[in-house]
Amino acid sequence: MSNGEKQDRTLAGKMFRLLGLLIILMSFVSAWLLMDFQAFREAPLDLPDSSTSLVVKPGSSLKSIASELEQRELLENRIYLLLLGRWLGLDAHIKAGEYSLQPGMNPEQLLRTLAEGKVVQHAITLVEGHTFKEIMARIGENPVLEQTLESHDPEEVMRAIGYPDQHPEGRFLPETYHFPRGTTDVQFLRRVYSNMETFLEASWRERDDGLPLQTPYEALILASIVEKETGIEEERTRIAGVFTRRLKTGMRLQTDPTVIYGIGESYDGDIRYRDLRTDTPYNTYTRSGLPPTPIAMPGKDAIRAVMHPGDGDALYFVSRGDGSHYFSATLKEHNQAVNRYQRNR
Repeated sequence: MSNGEKQDRTLAGKMFRLLGLLIILMSFVSAWLLMDFQAFREAPLDLPDSSTSLVVKPGSSLKSIASELEQRELLENRIYLLLLGRWLGLDAHIKAGEYSLQPGMNPEQLLRTLAEGKVVQHAITLVEGHTFKEIMARIGENPVLEQTLESHDPEEVMRAIGYPDQHPEGRFLPETYHFPRGTTDVQFLRRVYSNMETFLEASWRERDDGLPLQTPYEALILASIVEKETGIEEERTRIAGVFTRRLKTGMRLQTDPTVIYGIGESYDGDIRYRDLRTDTPYNTYTRSGLPPTPIAMPGKDAIRAVMHPGDGDALYFVSRGDGSHYFSATLKEHNQAVNRYQRNR
């Protein structure tokens, strides 16, 4: 064997040994990276002890989200998060919205939360008996709803939600509603309007026979009066029964809340005798039948009460001053109750 051949063999042997060392080194590095990646996947994110908000804008990529988390020092390795998202097949399914990152959440849980769209649900409560003006003020001051309406003028609001020829009073079902960030005031109002329509129509189909009401809207008007007359649950059907019997016999409803609604902005908190004699479309002391529109937003219980009014012979009721009412079948008994609970107070 020549010297040249020996040198070639020696060089080849060194190359093989170097290659073997490199393979071993790469194996160690790969094993370490794999273990480090697995540890990253399972380890909690660097979140504070309380929940942390993350807002994902429409069109955001996992890369931009990872960069934001890294900048906020909530994530140590954005590359690992991108690799994990690609490996799990979730990187292309990130949904926009507001997310609450809870202490102990790991990267895989984060990715699945973003892909499943488990966004934060905010809440707003519309109160039974509030007027349209009052619920619009509540909606307008909500910091999460996107305010898109230029004004809260009733005609403009109803036009914006798609019902330009309708009076807004009573049309929105008071409840507690949950919604994600990004919901607009118009979207919210359409939902609340639809809920009232659905509930009112279902209740109307199940109403008692013989009611002196011709349409679901008339039931809504009467329900709004019942809602304003009492906040006591067990009294609603009794008051609905009184008004139902009055309508059947042609008696005027003679209910103060309708008079107050007719007074409007000039009402100062005190209803006077002259107010009862001043005629407005809503004065049920001077006009027979129902007023032209609801006077507030009735809740489900008030609507049910009107559809299923209580039996009995009472035609009158007067406040006892503690929120409850005294019911009477005759005018004589009613006047005695008025003297007892109102005039002597």
